[in-house]
Amino acid sequence: MTGGPKTAMVMAAGLGTRMRPLTDTMPKALAPVAGKPLIDHVLDRLREAGIERAVVNVHHFADQVEAHLAKRRDLELVISDERAALLDSGGGIKHAADKLGREPIMLANIDSLWLERGAPALETLKAAWDPAVMDLLLLLVPRGQGIGFEGPQGFFRDAAGRLTHSVAPDVETPFVNIGFGIMKPQILDDEPDGAFKIQPVWHRLQAQGRIFGAVMDAFWMHVGDPAARAEAEARLLS
Repeated sequence: MTGGPKTAMVMAAGLGTRMRPLTDTMPKALAPVAGKPLIDHVLDRLREAGIERAVVNVHHFADQVEAHLAKRRDLELVISDERAALLDSGGGIKHAADKLGREPIMLANIDSLWLERGAPALETLKAAWDPAVMDLLLLLVPRGQGIGFEGPQGFFRDAAGRLTHSVAPDVETPFVNIGFGIMKPQILDDEPDGAFKIQPVWHRLQAQGRIFGAVMDAFWMHVGDPAARAEAEARLLS
């Protein structure tokens, strides 16, 4: 497949506390779902979407993740080391800036799996990307079209695809971010080093009209805890 980013940032450093007791002895990235570690489900999707190089951040049981990734030969895999301290969703990406380059990158969280229904979700994402008007494009799922939705926070999307993020406790948003997207690394240039969340960056881009969303035609599974892992496994095996 041609077009779209060739480099991805894979967020795999989290503690996975909600997945205990499994994550007492292994990183969440290596939690098996339907016979395959979570991170391999994600790397397989990225490879199918034309990604050639993946930068993976590591912290919790980092040695296990590195050893596992060393076995793969189908992608160039680069480690972004966060052993010293977790850097959160924004800081983790900025910390890896020297490994990511300056071209747009694909973002991927290791706890998002899905069952395709129509067009492949990452092809939908790539087709929607327009760097002339976008600095960040998030892959969204309609609320209720999946498992593992948490709370009312999410996005409204206008006719042009521009996003408005909402955390209002009494407003249920129609779309949820699944943790995949396409991003210009430059949007983090002015952020401080160290740990920071990505959400304030969303809000800055929202004010500039530069954050957009593409809606996937798929059933999303957020594998956040043992119950969600069991349900995702049952769906994948069926």
